[in-house]
Amino acid sequence: MKAAVVREGGKAPVYSEFDDPIPSVEEVLVRVTASALTNFTKVRAAGKHFSFRAQPPFIVGIDGVGRLDDGRRRRVYFVFPKAPWGGMAQQTVVPLSQCVEVPYDFKNVDDVTLAAIADPGMSAWVALEMRAKLVPGETVLVNGATGTAGTTAVQIAKHLGAKKVIATGRNRQTLNGLLSVGADEIVVLGDDSNPADAAFREHFERGVDIVLDYLWGSSAEQILAAATVQKSMKPIRFIQVGTASEANITLPGTLLRASTLQIMGSGIGNVPLDGILGVLSKLMQAAPKIGFRIATEVLPMHRIEDAWSVESHTPRVIFTVEQ
Repeated sequence: MKAAVVREGGKAPVYSEFDDPIPSVEEVLVRVTASALTNFTKVRAAGKHFSFRAQPPFIVGIDGVGRLDDGRRRRVYFVFPKAPWGGMAQQTVVPLSQCVEVPYDFKNVDDVTLAAIADPGMSAWVALEMRAKLVPGETVLVNGATGTAGTTAVQIAKHLGAKKVIATGRNRQTLNGLLSVGADEIVVLGDDSNPADAAFREHFERGVDIVLDYLWGSSAEQILAAATVQKSMKPIRFIQVGTASEANITLPGTLLRASTLQIMGSGIGNVPLDGILGVLSKLMQAAPKIGFRIATEVLPMHRIEDAWSVESHTPRVIFTVEQ
């Protein structure tokens, strides 16, 4: 079969032949139709993540959408195929417990959309529901809302019952567009005419319950400093999800002593797999109601080498697979 294969450690995958997978007991064969290229996929393929240590040759891709080869051809979203097989192949093999069935009658939710929303949607849903324990009626600030993950988080926060969603980012035009998909207010980062730190203080004076941070770096420092002005003794849950801006921050101890901040991370290292699968099932069932608006670039899988070398994946790259 054809697949995106890493032949040499540290090298980009190539489009080539690979042995067909053969499922064992409690595994299923999936005929793949679409698979997303994410930074997590690239980090794992490079051997830089603790969750994956396969030796070349292996197929890249942590998830995808396809059809079960079980006679009924059920449509499923699958995650974490068994190495050396991955999601970017004509076929893969996955434990049945790691497949989420998706009904065919979902209007306007095609395979490309499902593949595009799965990773950012799961990440945001897990952070809001399992880590922050969002209560309907609360206020959520999404720091870094103009990227794919942040935009999805805005939509999911509103779906889960947030009364107010505040979106931040550097691109004012993109931020304004988020007002039509769930954001109630925006903060433009790096805007000298309306400094973000002042805007953050104003929002915390009104009350912020949850911060979902995709950036870290200087904007996170501004938000953490602003949290000290909040008068309520209710905990402010700061959930760190990504480091798109910077890997580190300076965090004075006085900020923690002068606020009700609870800082925690959300990721594969602190959420069990069964919890992730439960969230993915909720996400897939909610997709038609939410009506996700997510920018995608659809490419045939033989373009894997071209797309792999691109640093930014906004819009999200989705590989389609021909059987």
